[in-house]
Amino acid sequence: MDAAWSVKSCARVRFSLVGESHIRFGARRKSSRSRELLVRSPRRPHNRATVETKSIFHLTAIKHIIAGLMANNEESQTISREVLQFQEERSTGVGKPASRLGGTGLWSHFLSYEWSSALLYLFLDAVSWLAIYRMAGWFRYDAFYATPFQFFIINLIQLGVIVIGLYFVGGYDRTVEKLTLGYAVEHILAVTAAAIVSAMLIYSAATFDQTMKPSRGVLLLSFAIFLPVSLAYRRWIRQYVVASSASRSFLVIGGGATATRFYQAYRNSPNGQQLEFVDVNEERVGQPIAGEGSPIVQGNLAAKLTNLGKRYSGIILAEKASSLSTHLLERLVHAQFQETRVYTLESFYETQWRYVPLGIIDPFWPLQSGFQLARTSPYHYLKRLFDVIASATALIICAPLFVLVTLLIWMRDGSPIFFPQERVGRDGRRFILFKFRTMRRSDQADEDIYTREGDRRVTSVGRWLRKLRLDELPQLWNALKGEISLIGPRPEWSKCAERYEQTIPFYHFRHLVKPGITGWAQVNYPYGESNEDAVEKLKFDLYYIRHYSLKLDAMIVLKTLYTMLFGKGR
Repeated sequence: MDAAWSVKSCARVRFSLVGESHIRFGARRKSSRSRELLVRSPRRPHNRATVETKSIFHLTAIKHIIAGLMANNEESQTISREVLQFQEERSTGVGKPASRLGGTGLWSHFLSYEWSSALLYLFLDAVSWLAIYRMAGWFRYDAFYATPFQFFIINLIQLGVIVIGLYFVGGYDRTVEKLTLGYAVEHILAVTAAAIVSAMLIYSAATFDQTMKPSRGVLLLSFAIFLPVSLAYRRWIRQYVVASSASRSFLVIGGGATATRFYQAYRNSPNGQQLEFVDVNEERVGQPIAGEGSPIVQGNLAAKLTNLGKRYSGIILAEKASSLSTHLLERLVHAQFQETRVYTLESFYETQWRYVPLGIIDPFWPLQSGFQLARTSPYHYLKRLFDVIASATALIICAPLFVLVTLLIWMRDGSPIFFPQERVGRDGRRFILFKFRTMRRSDQADEDIYTREGDRRVTSVGRWLRKLRLDELPQLWNALKGEISLIGPRPEWSKCAERYEQTIPFYHFRHLVKPGITGWAQVNYPYGESNEDAVEKLKFDLYYIRHYSLKLDAMIVLKTLYTMLFGKGR
């Protein structure tokens, strides 16, 4: 069999697909000129996409036969690389099919830039708001504001409040999916909050300037019209952004285990762009990155780096910088500043998926630059001031709710009303956290530490309290005392924390920041009921620690409101 299929002997493999086209492969001579693919076009006309699909199908078949029958032959590896190189010229990678919506021309080219969508959203927000507000107040212009300059200043303030609100929910972020119901609700909340803040600013200014006579009707009508309009063109532009990106790929430099793990994470993500893997050392060229059906590792990195802007949306480094040559690093630096964005794995995870993967951090991770927590910041004091004012105000406003919930629990399930539990706070300090009791008491030593879906221990009243997050209200007292913050990683039960610190790498990093009633993990990941869930939530907690800021806290507040309003708690 080996002799029959030797490269030195005469061999010809012929494929035919329902009489459509033929691919002939000749390997009689050793010269590279004789090793070529002949694609014979059929006589009747075909759609271009159909011909390319069939060609790629035949090339794949050739690749597998060569790999299976000539695996130990050096010349076969050269042939396989030539087949892959031909395939690269016909396709931009392995991934999800591109949409026709993107089209070609100036519009598609404009949307291919990362900054384009943000600039377009900002421009449309400014134009639409000025037009809507102007038309709404047209008939009362003289009585509304005394001078055109006054009108301009008020519009500028209102527009600034709108932009800040939408910025907090990712309204200008290219990576945020704007076609989902979740974003629509966050968009509504952001515009509603902007309307309230704008009204407060305008009427506060009117108390000092009697020439201003703001109309509540005009203000409310303007925001009521702006809200659906701004959401509609964001959804429309997002479709074109996705379509323009679908025809371009991410170039992943690396072919080892790290690249394999990244591909598996990418496959389970909502990203629709294609991936091309290239091995710097060309040791895995021709092999699938993660088994059958996954992208084939390619070579010839230098050629790919010469045409970055038109073909790739970005470069992802799945190799350690120490393993790359000086020339390649210089080329990547040039690409980062002049052609396309270059991501490390950590920056890609944080930018695209908003969490930090545990596999690429080390014990020195907190020592990196850019950590807001690593130095005394004015935001520390501002946040503590906000915690005191907000928690005290909420305790007063929610006093009737405390009475109502207390009566419901006492009437249906008796006492105790509150559930105290030891939790772990910042720097590992222990404290007692209070919640409304939502479960029946049990004295079993082997009781499950997790609350499962449909858990029978949860009371009828407790089920509704959990859905609406009302069982968390007593924690406002903990926030007022300074044991926790309103926003931060959830304080873990001391029993669970001891287990996680022994089994989950870098779990102790989450104790670098004060825990909170709601956090980034709570609004992005379902209720945890296993060690695996604890690992996933830790990734989001580390992202919060890495990007600790006013913007992130504001995003958490809006997402928490969405969770409460739509009963997403458990």
